[in-house]
Amino acid sequence: MQRAFMVQQEVKASLGLKKISVKVNDKFKHNGTRQYAKAVKKYNFKPTRPGPYAGLSQCGLVQQGKQLLSSKSTSDGTGKDPAEDQQDLLYIAEVDIGTPPQKLMLDFDTGSADLWVFSTDLAKNAKKNHTVFDASKSSSFKKSSSLRWKISYGDGSTASGNVGTDVVSIGGLPIQNQAVELASTLSDQFLQSPSDGLLGLAWSSINTITKNHLSSPQPTPVENLISSKTLPQDAQLFTSCFYSTRDANSESFYTLGYVDQDLVKSSGKEIVWTDIDNKQGFWMFPSTTATINGQKIDRSGNTAIADTGTTLCLISDEAVEALYKTIPGSKYDDAQGGYMIPTTTAVDKLPTFSIAVGTNEFVIQKEDIIFGDAQDGYWFGGVQSRGENPFDILGDVFLKSIYAIWDQGNVRFGAVPKIQPTQNLGDGSGSSSAQ
Repeated sequence: MQRAFMVQQEVKASLGLKKISVKVNDKFKHNGTRQYAKAVKKYNFKPTRPGPYAGLSQCGLVQQGKQLLSSKSTSDGTGKDPAEDQQDLLYIAEVDIGTPPQKLMLDFDTGSADLWVFSTDLAKNAKKNHTVFDASKSSSFKKSSSLRWKISYGDGSTASGNVGTDVVSIGGLPIQNQAVELASTLSDQFLQSPSDGLLGLAWSSINTITKNHLSSPQPTPVENLISSKTLPQDAQLFTSCFYSTRDANSESFYTLGYVDQDLVKSSGKEIVWTDIDNKQGFWMFPSTTATINGQKIDRSGNTAIADTGTTLCLISDEAVEALYKTIPGSKYDDAQGGYMIPTTTAVDKLPTFSIAVGTNEFVIQKEDIIFGDAQDGYWFGGVQSRGENPFDILGDVFLKSIYAIWDQGNVRFGAVPKIQPTQNLGDGSGSSSAQ
């Protein structure tokens, strides 16, 4: 790995690469029911436990989810959940598009492969409170007359429009001839999002662009950098470092083309690698064990994906049930559709829970086993059931506990632990912390 680090440092210096600062959405609300609903909709899976989504068709699931979320009480007295207006996005980052560059804040999503943005093609009301990309002001933009795109999400939301190519700069690295999807129609769910679009970092096999109504997937930014040989093989990667909003002195970031050596060294561990199965377009790997307070659970044949676009950690029923059995007073709540933890639970009394990435397990920091206030003396758990989904979804609850290296050139995923020394649940409401 030392040779790879040297190559990356040379690339970093020669191309002027820099960290991509991640902005935390200060309007984000830790609404566990909403986050679970979002994951249910994104992957169209059916929960196995009784609750607000059980036994419903996909159409019924969507409608029931909307009713449940809109009926939740709110702190502002308006009867409308502020989180609903924010699309529950926690992490967004700046990207430059065009010549001269236009700065947009995008949601980086390893669970999708489209780069789409709010554009001047949208109706006036859809542009409100957003930076929109104006292709007419970019001398390097080239519109395609035959390419179109359309995304349909599980909650019924859609986005569609025209396609062009332009220069896209991420972390100081310009990417030439990158497909940029210009939104001309957006459903209401997107309009109050804090982001100006989405930048997909999965594999292009799941890109939604079509040509004359036939699938014509276009390369992602990283794939373009690989095919253009802009980055040597040891640098054909990106990394993610997420902190909790409670970690006031730590700044989340991405890097492109290099690994932050200081963060790796501070972990005291070597990077552990596992090969990726990208046949479905995801960052998928074996995850055949989990351990709770030293007791290992064998999950032969189990797989998982790492997804920056999902907040919670969703795992098999066997593992999630075993986890909550170790927490006194925890329960499954049918109305909220998830596992709950008593707010009287001390952080340091929560179980030590680790989950496998390949042949190595990584501990989820205890503050993230608790996701947010569920009222009536309970927290909503950060780890929940994946239902009948065929694979685990390791979202931000898991990713905050590691420094992740997404090595696309070598089709592998790397990780080192990144557990905060202080497990802090403080959110301004007077909850406790543990060293």
